Amino acid sequence: MSNPESFINEVTEEVRRDKLFAFFRRYGWIGVVLALLVVGGAAYREWDKARSEAAAEAHGDALLAAVETPDDAGRKAALAGVTAQGDGRIVHLLLAAANAEQQGDKAAALAALQGLSDDSTVPQSYRDLATLKRVLLAGAGMAAADRIALLQEVATPGRPFRPLALEQIAMVEIETGDTETGISHLRDVLQEPLVSQALRSRVSQVIVALGADPAAE
Repeated sequence: MSNPESFINEVTEEVRRDKLFAFFRRYGWIGVVLALLVVGGAAYREWDKARSEAAAEAHGDALLAAVETPDDAGRKAALAGVTAQGDGRIVHLLLAAANAEQQGDKAAALAALQGLSDDSTVPQSYRDLATLKRVLLAGAGMAAADRIALLQEVATPGRPFRPLALEQIAMVEIETGDTETGISHLRDVLQEPLVSQALRSRVSQVIVALGADPAAE
């Protein structure tokens, strides 16, 4: 019985092998296509990554060259000639604003900062930074109510520049004679969990200079 059983097993194995080969002959191309797609996808990702890195490097080099232009007019023209998108545009606008401020062209600096703070495609933290810088640069040239309105948005709980915005709100209030409210906002700064020691010290000194107690409620 062992020989017939062995023969049957061999025949069965051959049939299975033939079916397997037939399956691969019929559908094996699918595996080849999938393998090509995987390899091609990986190659495309690497190419796209290299292209993005090259573009970012080129943009950085262009910005660096523009910033290092010795004369003010040439530097302004060089910065204006650099185009960028995404995060590169953020750096570009901040540098353009800083350069305009350095040249004493406050209007151009404010326009660059406003363009950044109004751009909904830019992460909120950068927009808040631009708004804060814009209010500081504008100073008394911007109405107190407008400065406070802009700063109140930056001072929304959870925003990264909330402590600095609260400090500036207090400064505007003190500037306009509302010292009591200003002191209250300065004390709010001291209650923020992530206040730097430098800011805490500065705010405390202002409160004391105004004749109040930083620790009072």
